[in-house]
Parts: sequence; C-alpha cells; structure tokens
Amino acid sequence: MKLKAVLFAIAIAGVAGAVTAADEPQVVRQGLMKGVGQSTGALVAIAKGEKPYDSAVVKASLETISKNVKAFPDQFPAGSETGMESEASPKIWENMDDFKAKAAKLGTDVDATLAQLPADQAAVGAALGVIGKNCGGCHETYRLKK
Repeated sequence: MKLKAVLFAIAIAGVAGAVTAADEPQVVRQGLMKGVGQSTGALVAIAKGEKPYDSAVVKASLETISKNVKAFPDQFPAGSETGMESEASPKIWENMDDFKAKAAKLGTDVDATLAQLPADQAAVGAALGVIGKNCGGCHETYRLKK
C-alpha cells in the first residue's frame, strides 16, 4: 500500500513539475524521464522478486511511462539543445523524425502491455524485455554518455 502512495505522489509531482516549468523544456523532459525511470524501477523490483507482484503498481507504472513517453518528444523545440546541463544528444535535433518514431514505438508497446496487463512476476519481466529494448535503442542513439 505504501508503494502505491509513493507512485501516486511521483505522478502528481511530475505533473506539477511540468506545469511549473512549462517554459523550460529541459526541466520538463528531465522530469518526464525521472518519472519513467522511477516507474521502470518499480517494475524491475517486481520482475526481480524484490517486491511482490501488485497489479495496481504495475498498472500505475505502465500508465506513467505511457503518459510521459507520449509527452516527451514535444519537449525538444529548436533552441532547447543548449542552456542547462543535459544528456540529450544533438542527434535528436538532427533526426527528429526518427527520435519521435522511437518514442511512438515505446508508447505503442507500453499501451499494448497495459491492454494485456502482466498478471504475475514473470509476465512483468517479459514486458520489461520489450520495453527495455525500446528504451535502450533510443538511449544508445540519442542520449549522451556521461
């Protein structure tokens, strides 16, 4: 139950952060990715057996990933590639169509997972295999290594 409250607070904080930093796409996109990372972490903990399977946590995590990844590509307007410290590669602006396509593919795969919600630890692990492949493919191309 405590994890549900934490996930709900994270989701609310992500929305509030996006509203208050609407002029700053770097801040918004970092907040969106933090939400994806936290949600993915909750799913990984279930898949590894570190946390018990909880359908509410799985659903909330997948919903956050879906919502955030759909909003994410819009946070890269021209000119936002400079300014604050960021892990966004200049390749994003050079190949925006591919970047958006990768985000859309992730969104589609997450939505398919939501439509057939994983029913146990093994199914969460299998879903993460698909989701993780999408994340990794995008990060390899469009995220700067620090």
